Order: sequence, then structure tokens, then C-alpha cells
Amino acid sequence: MTSIIKLTTLSGVQEESALCYLLQVDEFRFLLDCGWDENFSMDIIDSLRKHVHQVDAVLLSHPDPLHLGALPYAVGKMGLNCAIYATIPVYKMGQMFMYDLYQSRHNTEDFTLFTLDDVDAAFDKIQQLKFSQIVNLKGK
Repeated sequence: MTSIIKLTTLSGVQEESALCYLLQVDEFRFLLDCGWDENFSMDIIDSLRKHVHQVDAVLLSHPDPLHLGALPYAVGKMGLNCAIYATIPVYKMGQMFMYDLYQSRHNTEDFTLFTLDDVDAAFDKIQQLKFSQIVNLKGK
């Protein structure tokens, strides 16, 4: 059986920026990372917004904001509602990164892009996996 594979770059090509790719295998759409840059560029969000309701699952590869920084915004403000997968270290360190990022911004400016509740809601959706654990991905 032949599968049709399509990769759409939402951000992160030819630059050191937030990473976010949409991988479609037949009719299943994976969001590979959900990053946001340190300036919280809305261009990245606008790109994600066009596809957010088509996403069947999110795969997170690294714990830093360039790989998962837009996840709280996508879940809390755009209604991303699908399975999200990450290894245990990516989950734990990513959650700490996002708490710290929110707190440092909130302490120095009127930061309203996402809240700690958005961070918690996003991380509550993550299914934590062991390294090299085999799992059958489930979509929406």
C-alpha cells in the first residue's frame, strides 16, 4: 500500500527560529513541534492558525520555547484539541521552561498572550512517553 506524504513548513526553515511543521501521511496530520520565537511573533501564530483545526496529533521533540512555546497559546486561545505526545524529559523540562518564560515576561511587562492556566491545560493534554517507546498514535 502506498502512502501519500506531504510536509508543510509553518515556521523554521533556513533561519534560527521557532520550529513548526505539518506532516500529512494520507489523511492523518501531525504537527511536528509547536514553537514560538522569543519575540512572540504573531506571524508564526498566523501560520499555525490556518491549520490548527486540521491537526490530528502533535509530536514534541525538544523542551525549549523554539519547539513548544506556542503550545499554550494554541491550546488556550486557538482551541487546539488533539493528542499531544512527548518524552518524559521533554514534558518535565518543557513545563518548567514555559512556567519560567511566563513568569519572567509577566514580571517585566503586561504579558497577556497566554496564562499559567493555558500552560497547565496544554501540558495536561500531553501523553508522556519513554524514550523509544512504541505507541499507536491516536488522532482527535
